[in-house]
Amino acid sequence: MVAAVFRRTLSFPNSSLSRPSKPAKTYHVRSISLPCRPHPLISQLKEEIKELRAWESKLGERTSAWLCEGLSRLRTVHYSLDDILQLPQTQELLRRQPAAVEKLLEDFLGFVDLYGRFQTSVLALKEEQSAAQVAIRRRDESKVALFVKAQKRMNKDMGKLVSTVRSTGRFPNGDGELISIIRDVNQVTVLVSVALFNGVSSSWASRKFPWKGLRLSKTAKRVKVEECIQEFQQVGIDIFWGLKKKGNEEVRIDLKRMQALENCIRGIELCSERVFRSLINTRVSLLNILTQ
Repeated sequence: MVAAVFRRTLSFPNSSLSRPSKPAKTYHVRSISLPCRPHPLISQLKEEIKELRAWESKLGERTSAWLCEGLSRLRTVHYSLDDILQLPQTQELLRRQPAAVEKLLEDFLGFVDLYGRFQTSVLALKEEQSAAQVAIRRRDESKVALFVKAQKRMNKDMGKLVSTVRSTGRFPNGDGELISIIRDVNQVTVLVSVALFNGVSSSWASRKFPWKGLRLSKTAKRVKVEECIQEFQQVGIDIFWGLKKKGNEEVRIDLKRMQALENCIRGIELCSERVFRSLINTRVSLLNILTQ
């Protein structure tokens, strides 16, 4: 469904760059509405950012459901930003600020790279986790040790991602509502990403293990328990100790906790992939602004 665009211009505070509107064209339904003041898409995006910040400050246990909610809200934020980037007035304004667009492209390339690396780490962990469930059923401690090693690698990778994402998305200060809202989008992207990368780490992964070689370096970052999501906290090191001595009921409980972790990893993988794709879409829109 398409609709004609009204001939009013998008006006941002402190901007003197508006021009007479171009002849009416047709746009995808997501970009149907051109503006009154304040622009409805801007107002919508501001509300979504406000809700996302409220999500992060929620009290109570941090679960995979909580984390997936944040990722879904972040994807919605980026979709709304992409809607705004489709507006001719937005494109005209940003074309007059090529340095700002170049900085945005750099930021989004950084976000895309981080989420791509996260996907790779999660896929590796998921494979080892599935193998660990089989090993627990067979009471094979040597095979379970491979999952512990995978979790240790995951923690190390997540620590690097957290460090990198905190230095990404520092959009420069500038005048105007558009620049301000883009800066807010970058800030909440960092906020959710830190929660994601810390959330899939395990608080026990920096401890000493009974198997040879399973020990983190003294300089390894220790993850705070409250930063880990519940499903990762529940898979404690007690699952992997003394498997051969455990009774059937104990093994059943351990497998139930591992199954919950598997479901958790699968859900997070799906939600983070959706964010990854929304980041790519927004970066493509920014590239189009420079090249058209």
